[in-house]
Amino acid sequence: MGSMVATLIAATPFLFYIYEYVPDSEQWETIFGTYTSRQYGSVNVGIWVLCMKIVPLLLSLIWFFTCRHWWYHVLIVPIAMFSFQCFGALNDDIRFMDELHIIWLLPFMAVVIPSIYLIRARMFNKINDYDKTMEELEEEFMIKPKTFWGKVSQYF
Repeated sequence: MGSMVATLIAATPFLFYIYEYVPDSEQWETIFGTYTSRQYGSVNVGIWVLCMKIVPLLLSLIWFFTCRHWWYHVLIVPIAMFSFQCFGALNDDIRFMDELHIIWLLPFMAVVIPSIYLIRARMFNKINDYDKTMEELEEEFMIKPKTFWGKVSQYF
């Protein structure tokens, strides 16, 4: 599993520059179907915009699923932000792509940020009460599912 994650991270520059292999025309015929770029005027530009959103989303997801620190839940906020940007890049009817996405992120931030602060406050309260190191407290607060699907299912 670690080798696959390392290979995926090493391949992100290739994923980022995949738009260079896309034709500079308004329509692109693929084995998956036809992609018509109405908003951008060129399929090349449309795929470039999508790559600019997908690569950071992919790296954030890898970081989220491999992070062993107590604060890894805060990574949900950039994951949600990049996800909204990907949907906005794919939406042909939208006029200003990155405008007002912060409004959609507010519910995520309203839950995640206070939760992280409360966990941090609880940890520092225990540090003052007990003679534990920060690493021991991080280990105590860490949730360790055994499988990848176990880690995914803990959020649903």
